[in-house]
Amino acid sequence: MTRPLRTAGVDEAGRGPLAGPVVVAAVVLHPRRPIDGLDDSKKLSEKRREALYPQIVDRALAWRIEFVGVEEIDRVNIYHATLAGMRRAVEALAPAAERVLVDGNRVPPGLPCPARAIVGGDASEQAIMAASILAKVARDRAMVALHAQFPAYGFDRHKGYSAPSHFAALLAHGPCEHHRRSFAPVRMAMPDLFTELA
Repeated sequence: MTRPLRTAGVDEAGRGPLAGPVVVAAVVLHPRRPIDGLDDSKKLSEKRREALYPQIVDRALAWRIEFVGVEEIDRVNIYHATLAGMRRAVEALAPAAERVLVDGNRVPPGLPCPARAIVGGDASEQAIMAASILAKVARDRAMVALHAQFPAYGFDRHKGYSAPSHFAALLAHGPCEHHRRSFAPVRMAMPDLFTELA
């Protein structure tokens, strides 16, 4: 009897925010260690995601969380930074994946095994669900930690997304080192940039 291929689910959290990293996770679930309650991380409460996170880490055959920082995001753009993070997460899995399922409509280039993109995969594929939970929890925790360093921006509440309070803080204080300067709302809060370009 042929054993099933080791299949990694891949998903990201944080493509849209104005600040902080984009976080990618890759997970190969263990066929004999099921995890109850997996779902798209966006459909789960924070408490439920936090409860599932250690179960995934403990029971998965392999997992990896990859942080892609603002420097890389600003250098290559958020789209390419996300794909690069996905590739690095898959490459770091041990044991290695033999097949990859990616949430979305694009497969990252340079993967070490066959891959397929699935639109809405975080609602249909268990391994992608697990990856979405790891990525979301890891990123939320990182943004809470950033809030301790930069409390003026309210990162613990909006996690770097485009909330009115975030815009207000940007206008009042300007961007910090963790803001994505390639994103237009951040550039608009940088008056020095316009002086340099004038």
